Amino acid sequence: MGVKRVGILGAGVVGLNTALQLQSEFPTLDVTIIAEKFNQETTSDGAAGLFRPSSSFSGPNIEITKKWILDSYRFYDALRITGQGEDSGIFQIPAYNFSNYNEGMVKNHLLETVVPVYRAMSEDELEEYPGWKWGSFYKTLIIECREYQPWAIEKITQSGGKFRQRKVNTFSDVEDFDAVINCTGLGAKYLCNDSKLTPIRGQVIKVRAPWVKASYMSDFDTYIIPNRNTITLGGCRNYGSYDLNVCPFTKADIMQRCSAVLPSLAKAEFVRDWVGLRPHRDPVRVEAEMIALPSGKNLPVVHNYGHGGYGVTSSPGTSMHAVQLFKEQHAASISSIASKL
Repeated sequence: MGVKRVGILGAGVVGLNTALQLQSEFPTLDVTIIAEKFNQETTSDGAAGLFRPSSSFSGPNIEITKKWILDSYRFYDALRITGQGEDSGIFQIPAYNFSNYNEGMVKNHLLETVVPVYRAMSEDELEEYPGWKWGSFYKTLIIECREYQPWAIEKITQSGGKFRQRKVNTFSDVEDFDAVINCTGLGAKYLCNDSKLTPIRGQVIKVRAPWVKASYMSDFDTYIIPNRNTITLGGCRNYGSYDLNVCPFTKADIMQRCSAVLPSLAKAEFVRDWVGLRPHRDPVRVEAEMIALPSGKNLPVVHNYGHGGYGVTSSPGTSMHAVQLFKEQHAASISSIASKL
């Protein structure tokens, strides 16, 4: 019978990029995204969208990890270069990284060979930002999810994709599909009984400061990241915390740290607070699995989750990997599909 109907679980940036990649490679497949939350209700919506993986971000090995990041950058930059950046919320930005603790803190082995510019700041440049011992300058991308996610949903819909709003508690809930790609983020902790998955709580402040034209990062997870209409100020990483309430002490600390980097932020206009839970897993899980359901059906599943705070940065690359695993999983039926095109 072969694979005809594919369900993608999760409508955050990982699920949407997976759908785009699947439709691009197999335009005749019937693709449905199943999710409880969409657009501004997703964790991805609050992301600042700076293309920058942590140096500790990890796939199954360093070669695959580097490929994920390079493939992701090329995917987003191609959208920008071909003129789709305006609609999809993608633009290029200068960025700075500062540290007083270790020169290695301003280096990034996953990013340095990917972006067009990445170099150490000179002493003269550092004098413009007094108080820092080390700094790096680079050019990277912003992928603003408040614009990117609706754009992706429209593209998926135009290519025949469907959307179903529901909470998936077990894989039996989606056994009507021939195959499933699981992009449920933190939800995979329970769906897959995955003890390696844990939340890392983040809190940010969105402000208006149109004079800020570059991104800045420094010690203590401090960051200032411009979007089109707001600036994201952060942040924090509370490992294992499920608290979605705004902490006033963290908010005051973020404002103090960011203002120390850019004093002009003291006059920025407050827009909103935001708290989200990053779905952290080491390594990120991109794997194929055959799941035996109580009904007796064997459901082919490809997992693509656990990106932590780097789902925006890495998901085009992990989605390409997931689609490759899907292709290998269904080699016989896919060759039949291809022969009919």
